[in-house]
Amino acid sequence: MRSLMRRVLLDTRYTLVGFPTTLIGFALMIAGFAAGLGTAVVWIGVPLLAGTLMIARGFADAERGWLADVLGRPPVRPRYKPVPQGAGRFRRLVNPLTSGQSWLDLLHGIINLPFAILAFVLTVVFWAIPLAGLTYPLYGIITSNIPGNTELPELLGLGDGYLVNSAFYVMLGLVFALIMPFVVRGAALVRAGLGRALLTGVAELQERIDDLAEGRAAAVSAEANALRKLERDIHDGPQQRLVSLAMELSRAQRQMARDPEAAQATIKSAITATRETLDELRALSRGIAPPILSDRGLAPALAALAGRCTVPVDLDVQTVERYQAAVENAIYFVCAETLTNVAKHSRATICTIQLIRVGNILMLTIGDDGVGGAHVAKGHGLAGLADRLRAVDGELSVQSPDGGPTLIVAEVPCG
Repeated sequence: MRSLMRRVLLDTRYTLVGFPTTLIGFALMIAGFAAGLGTAVVWIGVPLLAGTLMIARGFADAERGWLADVLGRPPVRPRYKPVPQGAGRFRRLVNPLTSGQSWLDLLHGIINLPFAILAFVLTVVFWAIPLAGLTYPLYGIITSNIPGNTELPELLGLGDGYLVNSAFYVMLGLVFALIMPFVVRGAALVRAGLGRALLTGVAELQERIDDLAEGRAAAVSAEANALRKLERDIHDGPQQRLVSLAMELSRAQRQMARDPEAAQATIKSAITATRETLDELRALSRGIAPPILSDRGLAPALAALAGRCTVPVDLDVQTVERYQAAVENAIYFVCAETLTNVAKHSRATICTIQLIRVGNILMLTIGDDGVGGAHVAKGHGLAGLADRLRAVDGELSVQSPDGGPTLIVAEVPCG
């Protein structure tokens, strides 16, 4: 009830205060635009138009501030075209004319007036009727006794008199009081929708483009780092073992004729080296895309990771759904790398993993009681995890004070 009342009051403030503000802005912008356009041929109108656009920008900034209360999220302020470096006085003066958003601000200031009037009228009517109806018993005893006064119930054939009028107006006030939150909300949203489309729509689109570009760059960086790490691990591990294996087999071939027993021992050593190489290759493949993840999903894959970790792991998976391959791979990779860091650097005695779905967000939480000190600064292992999550519009947050404990949360959209 309290949140509903707060919402109604915020919407009411938006529609009531916005009407006179819109009216003043409309008068200034229409006058400035008409005067500037009419005198632009003699250059006097150019600074007038520029000044009008700056006025429109001021009213637009005020409207964006109010949109946060109505839409429930902070507005995205557009990027106005900056003045070029070394520009002269005249170029700086007319710079607002070169920004497309400035003209959208002016357009909003002009066409917003009928929407503001409609929202204002609906808000006033649906506040006035409940207030007048519910308080009628206080003043109705006077109006009902005015000679010749005909009340609405009498016109509708319901009867006359103070009691009839009070019952009718109180019921009418209750009905309008129940409807009022929805009407006021609708009126505010209609006007706010126009403001969002003209005042923040382009900025939101640009921000989304920037996010996609950042995500693409993060994906490229993450894949490049993963490839470099894989190349380094293969070079330092399996490749060296294979070279050694080839040398062992060559020696066994030379020993075969003159010393069969030594050749047999060399072959046995080569078989052991082959098995170790296969184990190392399997370990490397787990960091790419293990078959258990693609075949059975996140829950069994995370259970396998927890089982191989040298630190005891308490695993809590509360979702068994299948998700897009990119989402599952990102969550798996974050968990695998984090557990590796826990085993190598944390000196923890226990690690906890929780995977839950909250709405359209898949949330992986990993904690340990180690020494802490983990962070996502560039040059550290967690920076690669943050890049990989950004590639799927995810986020990584790390709480790891010196001395511990450490809490890592990965959030990935999955809806």
